[in-house]
Amino acid sequence: MKTGLFCNYENYHGDACRAISEQVALVKHAENLGFEEAWVTEHHFNDFSVSSSTLMLMAHLAGVTSTIRLGSAAVLLAFHNPITIAEDIATLDNLCNGRLSVGIAKGGPFPEQNKHFATAVNESRAKMLEAITLIHKLLYQHDVSFHGKYYQCEKITVYPKPVQENIPMYVASSDNEAIKFAALNSFGLMGGAAFTMDRLKSNIVKYHAINSSGSARLMLSRFFFVASTYDKAVSEAKPFIRTFSQRMKVMSATAHKCGNNSQNLSPLSNQKSNFDEDYLIENSVVGDVATCRDKIKRFQDELNLGTLALKPCSFNLQKNLESLTRYNQEMQSYV
Repeated sequence: MKTGLFCNYENYHGDACRAISEQVALVKHAENLGFEEAWVTEHHFNDFSVSSSTLMLMAHLAGVTSTIRLGSAAVLLAFHNPITIAEDIATLDNLCNGRLSVGIAKGGPFPEQNKHFATAVNESRAKMLEAITLIHKLLYQHDVSFHGKYYQCEKITVYPKPVQENIPMYVASSDNEAIKFAALNSFGLMGGAAFTMDRLKSNIVKYHAINSSGSARLMLSRFFFVASTYDKAVSEAKPFIRTFSQRMKVMSATAHKCGNNSQNLSPLSNQKSNFDEDYLIENSVVGDVATCRDKIKRFQDELNLGTLALKPCSFNLQKNLESLTRYNQEMQSYV
């Protein structure tokens, strides 16, 4: 299992410049500690997560790092021109000298995004899958012609070509069609903090039913904070997780009224809400060293993880840096 950092560019101090610089500091610190990956989110019209320009943020990280792999978690493909994204991905892979991974998602469940990016909610997934099909051709082929429902081109070649012969691709979805697409193309799967264990296991089973040649690469993100005692860790992490929980409950209620019900965020059975504060803490990697080790081992045993991307959840940069250091010194060798 590889250890990654989940980069959400939280603007909890109401200062976007500070939010960006603190996230960069965390990535550089994680690289120095030997973390293998850093994953950058995409959010729009959101004053809390100022990561609307994901690939641009990753280009900056490419310039201030040298070893850590950079991944998108995820590019909301339905909201972008796939030809431009193909050019940006290829350029970024050159900028980071082949350290790029690409995660994609359809976007949601936030109806204002669909509205202002002129993409109907019921078309987002189809546009995402058609876009990544075109992008994959543009990255590695010449004189590409494509005639899809949403996107068309005639004999075009994008330059530069990527450094990597095959950039690792991931799909963030619990939709059967998207999982089938990922399996048929040997793409990895992604799971966020609100993905339940049951949902993740179900996704992997569906993947393996189609592609049994190997284990599905799974990138899982989880809230993270480790301290000298369990109570200290929870006390530090809870205000951060509570803020996330409250914001997401409001957004999900709005989305539900508009008929945008994402499977990713729905329990499979009679479980708590995916955004319930207690549920998020229970399924996070928060606690003392022993508790966090046990939680990570459970993820490894039950999900056969490819990457665990940790989301430090203190409002204080120095405490997040110290928590990552403690992980490196007291936990990393065990995972």
